[in-house]
Amino acid sequence: MNDLPNLDSDCLTLRPAADDSHPPRILLLYGSLRERSYSRLLTEEAARLLQAFGAQTRTFDPHGLPLPDGAEAEHPKVAELRELSFWSEGQVWCSPERHGNLSGVFKSQIDWLPLSIGGMRPTQGRTLAVMQVCGGSQSFNVVNSLRVLGRWMRMFTIPNQSSVPKAFNEFDEAGRMLPSPYYDRVVDVMEELVKFTRLLRAESAYLTDRYSERREAPEALSERVNQPAL
Repeated sequence: MNDLPNLDSDCLTLRPAADDSHPPRILLLYGSLRERSYSRLLTEEAARLLQAFGAQTRTFDPHGLPLPDGAEAEHPKVAELRELSFWSEGQVWCSPERHGNLSGVFKSQIDWLPLSIGGMRPTQGRTLAVMQVCGGSQSFNVVNSLRVLGRWMRMFTIPNQSSVPKAFNEFDEAGRMLPSPYYDRVVDVMEELVKFTRLLRAESAYLTDRYSERREAPEALSERVNQPAL
């Protein structure tokens, strides 16, 4: 944890989980293409914390991702994003607030993730942490919208969240987040995400198994069709 001078490791409460077969796999998405993107800087800080908590992280770079429906699904950036989502057991979504809501750059990434691909689901059952950065006073518009998206994508969004106001004041020249209550909240969110991911990943298939989908499975349809009429 030498790379995290603001983190008091004595205050962490992580303990072994039932499934410790491998580190939790966390995908991080951010929503700005600016050279000094504060959503990217916050995401990078989150990734460092997740690694300190024992998780494996991968961050998707949205540069070069085409607009939804502006290219085929075989586009290299689309394929990369979908593969990372399949790889993940949990995700972190971080967007700047633009005109009171999440950015188009971020929404495009979610729009390239369908609910199912060839019978497989790239987001269902994953845990999710949501964060936003603000150019002005603190707002929760983006994290609220991200929660709606997470529910729609059939993810388990954790209770905690992070909103960083006046983000330009919260990072040093090297892009590292300064010590503050906002930093402590990011620590809270990443710690909670790791805990929920470790607890839920072994039961994800069971928790997301649906009666209505079982009834529509080919074998169930076949049984109903072949039932004798009453």
